[in-house]
Amino acid sequence: MQERGVRKIRKGVVTSNKMDKTIVVKVEGLKLHSRYQKYIKRSKEFKAHDPNNECQMGDIVEIMETRPLSKTKRWRFVKLIERPIGAADNS
Repeated sequence: MQERGVRKIRKGVVTSNKMDKTIVVKVEGLKLHSRYQKYIKRSKEFKAHDPNNECQMGDIVEIMETRPLSKTKRWRFVKLIERPIGAADNS
């Protein structure tokens, strides 16, 4: 039996939860400039599957790479790491 490959895991902030069962997560990182040897902040947004619609804007979440779920959705929500202090809990 063949082993499953290692999947990428990213940590980021939820920037949108307006779609049904989908969140948009912004992941930021630092990249070293090749000539000037200074760090530049880079960010990328990923669409992730959130089956229970439990994420809110501003949440810090962990997402994992998965098979394509739609045209642009290739990540899935794994766990909630931190919720902002002032966020209302509508559960």
